[in-house]
Amino acid sequence: MSDTGTAATTAAGSTSGGRRELTYALLLCLAGAGLASWAATRTWAVEVLARGALPAARQDRSGADLLPWLPALALVALAGGGAVLATRGRVRRSLGGLVALLGLAVAAGAGYGLTAGLGVEVHPQWPALCLLGGLVAAGGGLLTARRGGRWPAMGARYERPARTGGPARSDGRPIADRGTREAWDALDRGEDPTVS
Repeated sequence: MSDTGTAATTAAGSTSGGRRELTYALLLCLAGAGLASWAATRTWAVEVLARGALPAARQDRSGADLLPWLPALALVALAGGGAVLATRGRVRRSLGGLVALLGLAVAAGAGYGLTAGLGVEVHPQWPALCLLGGLVAAGGGLLTARRGGRWPAMGARYERPARTGGPARSDGRPIADRGTREAWDALDRGEDPTVS
């Protein structure tokens, strides 16, 4: 009796621990990729363009202007973080590895933007936030890649119901959907199925 109770307690503990880890990984992926995506659209540098006798023109350059692939990778990492919920097992772990790689690529691009002299006025806080977001997303992806195979999957209510061995008609359809099917057939014939 006590062995059964201990096993049930251990299973419940691992399920709640798995859910907690899934929540942490999901939050890390989404927050990091979202922060990187937002920071990539801020002004990273201001270029001053000389125009001869005219006053110099100032041109704001965002991270997306300087590195056009950066916000795209951040958005793909954001979508991958959301897809962690809908997957399970090996697919979830592979997706975690992909999100980790995307986060590292975003961090590398932001690191380049942080170290390169991109203009006369440089605003280093935005590339730094993008770098931080990429690293946070990579951490969430790494957590998913390492431990995601043991996390719980979405509930059965989101999956297609399995066929039961219950009674069926001669065409193989279960008897349970007979009324609904007949109502649709009546509508197809142009009849009102609500009139008796």
